[in-house]
Amino acid sequence: MNAPLTPVTVIGLGNLGRALALALVERGHPTTVWNRSPAKADPLVAKGARRVGTVAEAVAASPLVIVCVLDYDAARAALTPSAGALAGRALVNITSGTPEPVRAMADWAAEQGADYLDGAVYAVPQTIGTPEAFVLYSGSRAAFDAHHPTLDAVLGAGTFTGEDPALASVHDMAVLGGMYGMFAGFFHGITLAGTEGIPAADITRPMVRWLVQAAQALPEFAGDIDSGDYATDTSTIDINRWGLDAILTAGRARGVDDRLLAPLLGLFERQAAEGHGSASLARAYESFAPGARRAG
Repeated sequence: MNAPLTPVTVIGLGNLGRALALALVERGHPTTVWNRSPAKADPLVAKGARRVGTVAEAVAASPLVIVCVLDYDAARAALTPSAGALAGRALVNITSGTPEPVRAMADWAAEQGADYLDGAVYAVPQTIGTPEAFVLYSGSRAAFDAHHPTLDAVLGAGTFTGEDPALASVHDMAVLGGMYGMFAGFFHGITLAGTEGIPAADITRPMVRWLVQAAQALPEFAGDIDSGDYATDTSTIDINRWGLDAILTAGRARGVDDRLLAPLLGLFERQAAEGHGSASLARAYESFAPGARRAG
């Protein structure tokens, strides 16, 4: 006979919270839900979830409590009235936040006797629980070890990044920073193409194809940065400095704002001026974060 599945509580039924709660219900977990606007739970209740009227009831219902609300202030406001019910429970917070509020939340949860785990989810609601989704966790190793099979099944494959509860948030800020840098190049690129009448969809197809290939260079660049060895015979500072300067020159001639990419050219130019034009493109990092501590 199969062991009964872990009861789980979901606090917060925005797009991500609803998708998570639905995945739990569909996999057979006894699922308790709470949301500030109770009507959001109606479709979940129709499928078998249990709606409760207070957060305290929700916390008391399950050994695993997942919080998915707007921010850490909202999470703390929702949980504070139920503080007495948190002892002995695993509290998994997948709310987005910066490291300082994460550490404050973890300290508060520990004071209540809860095992706190912070999570950064890389998924849209439609990919929750699929192989495309993944999650980075930090905080209580005990909570991760006890519950990651459940979390992996309903959220996505999880990786434990360390016992400092803020580590998942730091990872998240870094990963999303890379994403927004990509978006900056995308917006500049489609604007430049548009000045010649090329539709955004037409330029996006080859852009995506090339970006997928270009991303394969990132692990090599990361190795250069961690080792401090920037010798290369391929993608040098000078090659990329000339290329980016040409892109910005063409854009300015067509009235395209260069503010998204000009700072990157500034890093390349600073490195070239210091005599590093033949070094790996990754050496631009040294101008961006001089003296930064490297891992290892």
